[in-house]
Amino acid sequence: MTGRDPFLSGHLALVTGASRNLGAEIALAMATAGARVVVNYHSSRQAALDVLARLPGAGHVAVGADAGTPAGVDRLVTESERLTGQVVDIVVNNAGPFSMTPYAQLDPTEFDLIWNTNVRAAYLAARRTAAGMTEAGWGRIVNISAGSAYLRNHSVYSLAKDAMITLTEQLAVELGPSVVVNCVAPGQIVESAQDMAAFDPGFVARTTARTPAGRLATRADVAGVVLALCSPAFDLVTGATVPVDGGARLAVG
Repeated sequence: MTGRDPFLSGHLALVTGASRNLGAEIALAMATAGARVVVNYHSSRQAALDVLARLPGAGHVAVGADAGTPAGVDRLVTESERLTGQVVDIVVNNAGPFSMTPYAQLDPTEFDLIWNTNVRAAYLAARRTAAGMTEAGWGRIVNISAGSAYLRNHSVYSLAKDAMITLTEQLAVELGPSVVVNCVAPGQIVESAQDMAAFDPGFVARTTARTPAGRLATRADVAGVVLALCSPAFDLVTGATVPVDGGARLAVG
């Protein structure tokens, strides 16, 4: 897939947490494939506008909302459809802050933030958009998990990202056949390596050394898989989780 085929022309893709990092790259991939894109942001409208300015095509919008609350998701979808005049038929649940605070020291407020912005947000977005997709007879939901789903030392983040996989499988059963639901689990991403180093200085080097592919994933690698899951080639793939980690999860040590 070259990314130049406008196979998503006529579709409206909502990407949560799209004002920076992986979300911005996914928004670019969607727009390159012809979709109109809603760039969701939580705090920085200017950052979202900067992403819009880089997207090819026309009709893209930025909508601020907290994807972890029912009111925020309702506003996000309502405003997206009002501004574009289209039904949201692609949702990429990308928003999801990180934590590896040990449970014994984990404040309940931090637990709620990680859980709500990851798992609860994905459930709320699916709940709010499923009817429109079903009525249209076509829809795609892609949840973003993480390599942390396969680890047991990343605290509530591991719990949340593991739950994203189960949620994906359950939604696939409930929403088929019109709506296809899949999940992508990126390993350590190159561009975020310095962020991870602040938590564990040796993690990136250890992970790279044991990765069968010999390198870490880039944001573009992950965005390409998200895009592929929205393509006709994956019409019969639902309830699946695709790790994008170069095989790191399989290595021992």
